Amino acid sequence: MRAAILKAFGTALEVCDVDDPEIGTGEVIVDVVAAPVLSYADEVFSGERHYALKLPTIPGCGAIGRVAALGPDATKLSVGDWVFCDPTVRSRDDARMPDITLQGWSARGESGLKLQDYFGDGPYASRMRLPTENAVPIGTIQKEEAGRWCALVTLLIAYGGLRRMQLQAGETLLVSGSTGNFGSATIALALAMGAGCVVAVGRNGAVLAELERRFGKRLCSVHLTGDAEMDAAAIHKASPQQIDAVLDFLPPSAPASAVRTALMTVRPYGRVVLMGGVGMLGGEELALPYPWIMRNLITVSGQWMYPREIIPDCIALVRSGLLQLDHFRVAEFTIENIQQAIDHASAHAGAFNLTVVRL
Repeated sequence: MRAAILKAFGTALEVCDVDDPEIGTGEVIVDVVAAPVLSYADEVFSGERHYALKLPTIPGCGAIGRVAALGPDATKLSVGDWVFCDPTVRSRDDARMPDITLQGWSARGESGLKLQDYFGDGPYASRMRLPTENAVPIGTIQKEEAGRWCALVTLLIAYGGLRRMQLQAGETLLVSGSTGNFGSATIALALAMGAGCVVAVGRNGAVLAELERRFGKRLCSVHLTGDAEMDAAAIHKASPQQIDAVLDFLPPSAPASAVRTALMTVRPYGRVVLMGGVGMLGGEELALPYPWIMRNLITVSGQWMYPREIIPDCIALVRSGLLQLDHFRVAEFTIENIQQAIDHASAHAGAFNLTVVRL
């Protein structure tokens, strides 16, 4: 089969022929049809992000494909089913605190790296092997739709944060990092879930204006200046009611002060979920006032990826028409042009841009 291999950080992916994966009990082989190229893939493959990834490997993060072979323990899947290949692989020997690896992408800690010894290769290949529970049915689609369905990778990460905070219909949500890929996906999801209002904050005025045009009166935007006092006042002025929850998706390059300003606009008894990368590559750490958290009964949570039981719920939002995949502009490349895809994803990292490799 054809595959793109990352042999060393800082080198180009090599496209070549490799052996097909072999199936075992508790596993599924999937014919990959389309796989997303995340906007920061170049930073992962260069080593800039210091992701825990054993090399050489076939990289990538999630895919859409069709079941090619099943292990003997599968009871619901059938060969030919269209599935989402969930990259979040969890160890099966500790239900309370499972170790996690993102297949083809990264791992959480040393124990997560152990999972990569077996579930290491990702979706930039004609076929991939994954745990049975990670092949999630999406229903029948046309082959040409597979690229757009790759938006599930981005949407599910945002959905994980919204489910973590238990966003309720009618509530007001502030999205920190609204103009990026994950932030804009959060807006679409929150409105699909019934949020009364989403406050979109960011520094890109043109993108904020486009978000307002796209989503209408249930979205209000605030163009940040970098002055914490002015920005906080502008957020409170723009929001039609008190902010019930805040979800942060700012990247490692953003200052911690920008996160802090957004988070501290939440109302007493409010909820905050952190899913961005601030402080991950050095720089100022996020510092929140202890008395403010304690006296206002603020709940601050971290969320990495998403629990697998919510994946069918996100798929159902799409199938129902509440969540429109048409928001995403899709650029597709062949596996032979993987480097062009990586460059394109980096250059088009904004709201609702989706770069895809077709296999």
